[in-house]
Amino acid sequence: QKELDFLTNSGLWFGFLLGLIQLAVALVWENPWALSIGGMIVGLATNWLALKWIFEPVYPTKIGPFLVQGMFLRRQPEVAAEFSKFFASKIINSQQIWSSILTDPSTTPALASILSKHVRSLLNIVSLGLFQGIPTDNTIQQITSQTIKQLPHYLPSGLHQYVDKTLGLEHTLRVKMEAMSPAKFERVLHPIFEEDELTLILAGGALGFIAGLIQQGLETGAIKLQSPLPRIRKTWSALQKLCKAALKKIGLQQGPSS
Repeated sequence: QKELDFLTNSGLWFGFLLGLIQLAVALVWENPWALSIGGMIVGLATNWLALKWIFEPVYPTKIGPFLVQGMFLRRQPEVAAEFSKFFASKIINSQQIWSSILTDPSTTPALASILSKHVRSLLNIVSLGLFQGIPTDNTIQQITSQTIKQLPHYLPSGLHQYVDKTLGLEHTLRVKMEAMSPAKFERVLHPIFEEDELTLILAGGALGFIAGLIQQGLETGAIKLQSPLPRIRKTWSALQKLCKAALKKIGLQQGPSS
């Protein structure tokens, strides 16, 4: 959450510093499109810098009196704990594992093959006393498919708690992530953001261009903003008249003494 807050709030500081450069360029380069182009560059650079600062530098690097490191990497133990908790509770847990085993087309055939062997053994034992002959493959297949279909409804919640506790995925993942080198830790987390990095950077550029375009319109007179004072005075006058009328109606309007 701290890193996401930084990503959203950094636009103010980076935008201000880069905006000073844009101001200096606009003073030298008298072109109405300087504001729009400058705004786009500032928007692109702001989001790019913010994303870079989250993951770089990978290793602690001394810059003057400051020791700098990527924000995620500087908080490796805390991030590892949060990541492992989320991963073990939302991504890989007993309920998700069983759902995948019972419904995923890539795992269901393997389960059916194992289960059919046990069904065949059980029916061979039972059929000797109740039926004549050996159960057919069609019978075994029907029983196996119905068992797989109905099994999710009979898995108790206690089973999921037992499996999660036995696997201990959250603890194992947290310990392994804490022991990673900064470079490996960065490669675990960074791919989650890489897919959307370009979108975030381009969105910053688009918003910067729109903001610069509005500034350009105000400067050239293409966009004119009316002063809100006349409208405020008109609204205030109407409210005064309504209040006086309401007071007069309920007999509280003060008049000249008789």
